[in-house]
Amino acid sequence: MAVVGLLAAQARSAAELSAAAGVREREVLETLGPLVAAGIVAREDHRYTLVRESLRDLARDLPQPQPADRAVFYGMTEDEGAVLARFFRGDRLVEIPAAHGKRLVVLERIALDFEPGTRYPEAEVNALLTRYHPDYAALRRHLVDDGFLDRAEGVYWRAGGRVT
Repeated sequence: MAVVGLLAAQARSAAELSAAAGVREREVLETLGPLVAAGIVAREDHRYTLVRESLRDLARDLPQPQPADRAVFYGMTEDEGAVLARFFRGDRLVEIPAAHGKRLVVLERIALDFEPGTRYPEAEVNALLTRYHPDYAALRRHLVDDGFLDRAEGVYWRAGGRVT
């Protein structure tokens, strides 16, 4: 990565890359060999250059991440949808947001799956949350801590969040 980064800035010789990256020239040449063979780096007069068009083509051919399922946006505002789109692939939550504000948006959406007035045994809550993310215990804890769910004696119910 260091070699490619250095070449992104300017064409360099193997010796220059070695000095700039702080690695032996042999390691630089071992790194450059497959990149030259793949057409990502070009060699001309002992200088190597990054072939940006090849990188663009390679990036274009990479699989694109699955967008969030339309159902994820149900009951949410456009701004909230933008947050959800960053954390959902299909109908799965790929990451529980660390930032409290973003996490609240995700929790608000998940809370919509709990019917107000209905009591849920812990096993049912866990099953529902597992559909979103494997760390159902963290989601359950966040939902309770942030006031979306309440609990007593292993039973949960919707305590907050919007109703659509």
